[in-house]
Amino acid sequence: MKTIAERAVVVGADFAGFRLKESVSAHLTDRGWQVTDLTPDPQRLPMYHHVGFRVGAEIAERRFERGLIFCGSGMGIHIAASKCPHVHAAVCESVDTARRASTANGANILAIGAFFTAPRLASAMVDAFLESSLGDGYEDWAGFREYHQLGFDECEAFDYEAYRANGYVVPGSHEPELGPEPRGLSF
Repeated sequence: MKTIAERAVVVGADFAGFRLKESVSAHLTDRGWQVTDLTPDPQRLPMYHHVGFRVGAEIAERRFERGLIFCGSGMGIHIAASKCPHVHAAVCESVDTARRASTANGANILAIGAFFTAPRLASAMVDAFLESSLGDGYEDWAGFREYHQLGFDECEAFDYEAYRANGYVVPGSHEPELGPEPRGLSF
């Protein structure tokens, strides 16, 4: 698997996200990242959901640890990528939400909407997303990582039929102790 520790990431975009993907990819390359672009030809761009499926497959097959996807709103491509197993995709429109998607939700794909996000903001969002991991920055919040790891693990293993059969309660679930929010935490 190509990892963020190795500074490797997979990217893809539809027609609406192509220019933003190009800008962010150039930014990452300048910062020493190995960018694998699944949509390099602007003349032959697949529909948004096909790009989402394709980048999602790279995560599902464990070829890449993280991915970046771009369309007009970020929503449609996110929905498609999320259909792939082991994908935890997040649509973000700020640096803080991109970082939080990684640190609190363990997201492995970041979806960005080119209609709403300028190139410099998108680059800062991608930096925040790629340079953080589950629990980073919350070491002083007792139980934070364990609480969010459980959420990630239950989403990863979610079985709708078992959930339904159990009266719409996650079978075997428990809620870890989450300590009080540290003073001064802004989000």
